[in-house]
Amino acid sequence: MEIIIRGDKMKITDSMKEYIEEKIGKVKKYIENSDNYRATVVVREKGHKQIVEVTIPLKSFILRSEEAQDDFHAAVDITVDKLERQIRKNKTKIMAKQAKTYDFSFAEIPEYEEEEEEKVIKHKKVEVKPMDEEEAIIQMELLNHQFYMYKDSDTNKYAVVYKRKDGGYGVIESE
Repeated sequence: MEIIIRGDKMKITDSMKEYIEEKIGKVKKYIENSDNYRATVVVREKGHKQIVEVTIPLKSFILRSEEAQDDFHAAVDITVDKLERQIRKNKTKIMAKQAKTYDFSFAEIPEYEEEEEEKVIKHKKVEVKPMDEEEAIIQMELLNHQFYMYKDSDTNKYAVVYKRKDGGYGVIESE
């Protein structure tokens, strides 16, 4: 797996790079043909916190985790642990769907607070892929998001799946 490491308004030292590469190596073992994939690691500071964000786009899913800690090493450790938990937690769902359609496989596996003033803080463009509700839920869980936008493969309409307060899921479809 190729690992791209960059600092956002900060310099990444060789020891930081070595530590990140060593820890990301723990995730590589879960992904078959990991040499075909690229992990992007962004390290930044906010106040006294070290924020580490890891994104690994696979063919049909995106693995992503972010953690902010006072200590850089702790932030990296927790971020990688979160990625491993995501993979283990969703392994059965992914393996069941993988048999049907996915181009990749896993190897054997032993919030933001809004300000009072409402304004757009960040714009993001996403590729909306055709999938069914179950796949969208899996993707949302892997990204650890509250909602996920997708194109329903059965109806060919845009839809959003979201987590409900009662623990279930909801779907909003376009007309």
